[in-house]
Amino acid sequence: MKKTNVAVVTIAIFMTTFMTAIEGTIVSTAMPTIVSDLNGLEIMNWVVSIFLFMTAVSTPLYGKLADSIGRKPVFLFGIVLFIIGSALCGQANNMVELILFRVIQGLGSGAVQPVAMTIIADMYALEKRTKMLGLNSGFWGVASVIAPLLGGFIVQQLSWHWVFYINVPIGLVALVLVIVFLNESKTKSKSKLDLKGTFWLIVLLLTLMFTLQELGTLRPQILLILAAVVVISAILFYREEKRADDPIMPLSMLKGKEFLAVNMITLLVAGVVIGFEFYIPTWMQGIKGTSATVAGFAVTPSSVMWVVGSFLIGGMLGRWGVRKTFYGMLTLLLIADGLLLLVPMNTPFWVFCLIATINGIAFGSILTASQVRSQVLVEPSNIGVATSFNTLMRYLGQTMMVSIYGITFNTVVAGQLAQHPKLTQGMMNKIVSSAKAQELATNLIPQLRQVLFSALKGVYVVSLVAILLSFIFNSTYQKNQQV
Repeated sequence: MKKTNVAVVTIAIFMTTFMTAIEGTIVSTAMPTIVSDLNGLEIMNWVVSIFLFMTAVSTPLYGKLADSIGRKPVFLFGIVLFIIGSALCGQANNMVELILFRVIQGLGSGAVQPVAMTIIADMYALEKRTKMLGLNSGFWGVASVIAPLLGGFIVQQLSWHWVFYINVPIGLVALVLVIVFLNESKTKSKSKLDLKGTFWLIVLLLTLMFTLQELGTLRPQILLILAAVVVISAILFYREEKRADDPIMPLSMLKGKEFLAVNMITLLVAGVVIGFEFYIPTWMQGIKGTSATVAGFAVTPSSVMWVVGSFLIGGMLGRWGVRKTFYGMLTLLLIADGLLLLVPMNTPFWVFCLIATINGIAFGSILTASQVRSQVLVEPSNIGVATSFNTLMRYLGQTMMVSIYGITFNTVVAGQLAQHPKLTQGMMNKIVSSAKAQELATNLIPQLRQVLFSALKGVYVVSLVAILLSFIFNSTYQKNQQV
């Protein structure tokens, strides 16, 4: 059998990592323009949450499939699905279409990300594997830095559609490289896929997301039905996982108090991340009136310092242990979020860059440390499952928190508009984009910005609650913890 060209396949993996990683921040940067063009401020959070949700729920299933039918077919399927989803997103004519097409894109992302890591593990011996995984993670950092700037440039010079189209050529090149240069044996694992468990997990998480979204409408009958489905699906999922020979989520891991705590911190902090990266570009364009490119610069320091934080965390853990390190980094998040709650409307741009710097160090440190700790707290045979679970919690945190942020944002906007009869939702759709805001009556802009300002403050009150809950979970650690 022809041997795998390790170097070429590694390049293809780096390309797919960049392609999927860039999708989060670049869409956030373009979101004000998309909202203004497609008139969908009330449901804009679904554009992000549905992508994250589909990535989250499909990741464990693709991991099992990669073990049973091989890495290559699953990886290729994920790339193709991501390319198709990206092309369709670029063609969207309204927010509903865009959200539906993001479902396809998210399902592709769920296959690409975990299987890429698995292929690297297959190709490289242990002594080189860490370095290659580090380089692969570096592409996440590069994507995070480039995405806001690239997104702003694309929106101003081309159109928001190209935010999605840009994935197509990158994905096609990676697809060809993998088809030609990746070769693997046809051996298959005898382990059965936990299809019933996967089904009930998807039902549980999807219903939970709809329940969170429905909280904003306060329709008791629908909320009651959704809550009942959440409870029933949770019970059935638990029952299936107890029966399964190879469960998609081993329940034994969750019996560990520390393991559960560290992953709850992951869930909450990941939610704080998405609140910062998704809404700050809206703050920059809608309140400060900056261009899309400049708005992207506001979150760039966070992306840069994320990489720095992930490199520094090893030394911090060795010196202070997990508990004290988490307390220190959570304190940084508390300071940054407190600043966002206290700053006035006329705050200089550099203050937001400072806040982004503080956030970036904390984000990179906490989320890297949580993954390391998750691996340490389980048996060696469960390290892969523990890593997947930690990744799942990260995506779930972002998915759930985006829904809660959306409810808070829309509730505040509705309340504020009720107090200003001259203002409409259509005007709010325009004020979030600095380009579209020029179409508004000059005398109404200050009032519209005040409404948007109040809604964004509400978002960061939610972040504050998440950070405080993280402190509580961190207090469950033993005092003498070391990695």
